[in-house]
Amino acid sequence: MPEGHSVHRITAQFARHFEGTPVAVSSPQGRFAADARLIDGRTIVRCRAVGKQMFLEFDNGLWLRVHLGMYGAWDFAGDIDVPAVARDPESTARDNADSLASMGAPRRLRMAESERLGAELEGFPPEPIGQVRVRLLTDHAVADLRGPTACEVLDGEGVDAVLARLGPDPLVDGRVRGEKRFLELAGRKRQAIGLVLMDQSVVSGIGNVYRAEMLFRARLSPFATAAELPRDVLSALWTDWDHLLRIGVKTGQMLTIDGLRGAAKARALASRDDRHWVYHRTGLPCRVCGTEIAMQEMAGRKLYWCPLDQA
Repeated sequence: MPEGHSVHRITAQFARHFEGTPVAVSSPQGRFAADARLIDGRTIVRCRAVGKQMFLEFDNGLWLRVHLGMYGAWDFAGDIDVPAVARDPESTARDNADSLASMGAPRRLRMAESERLGAELEGFPPEPIGQVRVRLLTDHAVADLRGPTACEVLDGEGVDAVLARLGPDPLVDGRVRGEKRFLELAGRKRQAIGLVLMDQSVVSGIGNVYRAEMLFRARLSPFATAAELPRDVLSALWTDWDHLLRIGVKTGQMLTIDGLRGAAKARALASRDDRHWVYHRTGLPCRVCGTEIAMQEMAGRKLYWCPLDQA
């Protein structure tokens, strides 16, 4: 499932290449045809990401809301940018965005939990591939959406109702105001912190990977009750989420091991196996103490932790 950093990166693509431009909206699959007609030919005036959800505002006051869920993905093509993927987070702005047009024939760029370039296109716009729920098309760029959990057109009140159900996002609410809300919400939860961090009504954008990694980085048991944790522990979790989210937005990777240099950093940016402390490492030795990493299901999702360091 795409986590918060991916949705912010996708939304930035829309802001760069679709905002301020009339957009032809269609539903090649047919399931979104009625809603597509409500915004077809209108201009996108604002692009907004909050946690795992994206909102595109059109000049008639309507919004397209998309939640990618477990299997959703956007395919971009045309005169668009290739964002920084698996690159040094300190790379220059020039390294962070290369025009597809400068790389020969345009190619598809898939953006979901991971990002990858596809084969060269023979023409523009390309034919839709697979079950495309909605297509957004301008003279220079196209975006195809497949497999979302939610895809709907809302008015302003509808968007406000969705946002009211979401917890704070560091990149939207800011560090200070967001932390205050998070402490308020998490501090009332009589549930395991491993559940609370995944609750989008408490904090927006954290998924299975960031949940496991943040708890290990804090050396915190996933089973500790959130309401019983000291305020400074919850505050440190919020600060770490802000830190990791910004790295993810910049690099396109959930890079959760700090301080890597040289070849170690290159490996981490290129391979999930080298960028995480505990996630997806069941049975492997903890990178700190050597204890086997444990895994069990928590509310239907796999939870990874070190039984010794997070006792």
